[in-house]
Amino acid sequence: MDINRRNLLKILGAAGFSTAVAAALTAPFNKRQIANAQSHSGGEDAEHRWVMIIDLRKCIGCDYCVYACQAINDVPDDMRWNVHVVDQTRTGEVFHMTRPCLHCQEPPCADVCPTGATYQRGDGLVVMDYDRCIGCRYCQVACPYDVRRFNWEPVDQDAPANDLQPQWGSAEVERRSRGVTEKCTFCIHRLDRGLEHGLTPGVDEAATPACVNICPVEARIFGDLNDPDSRVSQIIENTPTFRLAEELGTEPNVYYVPAEGMVTT
Repeated sequence: MDINRRNLLKILGAAGFSTAVAAALTAPFNKRQIANAQSHSGGEDAEHRWVMIIDLRKCIGCDYCVYACQAINDVPDDMRWNVHVVDQTRTGEVFHMTRPCLHCQEPPCADVCPTGATYQRGDGLVVMDYDRCIGCRYCQVACPYDVRRFNWEPVDQDAPANDLQPQWGSAEVERRSRGVTEKCTFCIHRLDRGLEHGLTPGVDEAATPACVNICPVEARIFGDLNDPDSRVSQIIENTPTFRLAEELGTEPNVYYVPAEGMVTT
């Protein structure tokens, strides 16, 4: 039986089931959903592995990437998917750290999801099926990078999410409903549509995440790590990079080029 989020909520409300019971009931479906998603995307033998590089030496803290993300994904200010933090190196040099979802190769958020609403595609992207989400927020608690946001308020599809549209872009995806968690997707709708039309993500703007396209200093680079000739592959091979909290074993797909004077070991 195909149980989506709405049906499951009706069942829970009528029967008085707890979240723990719901998790137990939906665990088999969770495994099936994840297996199907990976199978459709190629699993471990997937053709692509999408990664993002953020060069902290170049970032000027303009927030263009933040604004474009909000406009394209219809995200309000209090639920930003792309976070900007100002920090200092040990030598006192100021640098700007921006943090999208890191699309971990070993995503703890997917491991704890009881319904399969969060799962990992074979190309490495960690994605959401909002119809499966029951709002338990397990993924939000499990994420060590604080990249998930919970939709507390009722959603008016006709009301503006923010005042960044249309200056920074127009909404390209449907607004999420109340009671679900959401996060950066690497503009998955662009990637998939671009590939269908023979475009190359990271090269062709129509197939590349909005935050990468908008950056005025090219501090963000996107591409396929499975392609040894791609720009991301060349940078990672020839330039020192680090990933956030690598000791956790999450294997993020976002790499950072350290700022001058930054100690990463």
